Amino acid sequence: MFAAAVLAVIAALVLVVVRVLKGPTLFDRVLAGNTVGTLAIILLTVLGFLNGRPEWIDIALTYGVLNLIGTLAILKFVRHGDLAHDAGEDRA
Repeated sequence: MFAAAVLAVIAALVLVVVRVLKGPTLFDRVLAGNTVGTLAIILLTVLGFLNGRPEWIDIALTYGVLNLIGTLAILKFVRHGDLAHDAGEDRA
């Protein structure tokens, strides 16, 4: 049962990677990249369960936090063109 789940996640990863490479807009590509991270978290969790390695869940959670931070950094860079942009500058 879990082997079928792993195969389904890998098939979904292949489809999403195609979207990352050939997305119509930049935001579609960013969203697809975030989906790759989410599917990687699911894959790590299922494989950790299959191998009897519960510490892989900790790795998956850490990867999830890094995925969120990376996505927010990419979106900030796309919007402002600089990661050091200060929001207070817009109000003045």
